[in-house]
Amino acid sequence: MKRILLFSIFSFFGFNLYSQAYTPLLDNLNEWHVTSCFSGCLTDVYYTNGDTIVDGKNYKILDGYHYISRTFLLREEVNNKKIFLNKVAPGHNEEFLLYDFSLNEGETFNMQNPYSPFPEDGGAFILDSIIERPLANGNEYRHFYFSPAPGNTISTENAVWIEGAGSLSIINAPGGNPDINGVGHLSCFFKDTEVFYANLDSITDCIPIHLGIERYPLNNVVISKGNNSGICVVSNAQNIKSLSVFNLSGKKLETIMNDGQNTLKIDLSSYQNGMYILLANGFGDTKKSFKVIK
Repeated sequence: MKRILLFSIFSFFGFNLYSQAYTPLLDNLNEWHVTSCFSGCLTDVYYTNGDTIVDGKNYKILDGYHYISRTFLLREEVNNKKIFLNKVAPGHNEEFLLYDFSLNEGETFNMQNPYSPFPEDGGAFILDSIIERPLANGNEYRHFYFSPAPGNTISTENAVWIEGAGSLSIINAPGGNPDINGVGHLSCFFKDTEVFYANLDSITDCIPIHLGIERYPLNNVVISKGNNSGICVVSNAQNIKSLSVFNLSGKKLETIMNDGQNTLKIDLSSYQNGMYILLANGFGDTKKSFKVIK
């Protein structure tokens, strides 16, 4: 007789999935949270708020944090995998190349950190390694690890970029060292209302501030065994958008979409015996996951 044992867990850390094509940094809506801790922790929030055209090029307008002047503009050349910052001033615009995600390991990049606490010209950095690591949605994204090149007397600390998110420091500091006890460390990044990156070491949750997304908790969601021992029944599922099944290697086996039904069923009878992860995705990027042993 097949048996299914259920264990509820309240956090879900991504699994290794297959590599994917370049993920653009800028989506329609974008919101970054940067946390710094001294005697206590403080999270600063900035976001894109509207679009504009300057010199025939399309930009997104940064707002919040120290960008409230709305004169900081971002644009992305997706085909070239490059992101630029334009600082608009009366009679003068100055554009900086912030990121180049087409770089390969061993190549050198001149870091520019305009209008940030870091040196505006951070000097040359070497791309030491590119490592794929899972983010909040369970998919893997390339992490770029830089160190100051020999002879760089301007910058002495390392920098980290994430494809699809930018610097682990503030967005206009690609050469900034992400330090929770210094300028700060990226704690949350949202794309079109969904959390893309989350670091909960110093905060309790990632909730968008400016995107106006209502969150529906999944605390009442439970999974039980149906009459057929190969079927799992998900109850109190009305706030679930989708339910996905992963194996322990991180491969997504199937996803079931929900249109507001209170009960969902997942048939595991065709799967081999072993442990699986069921991940419930709710509105406002709430999540709840379950370990299932068949």
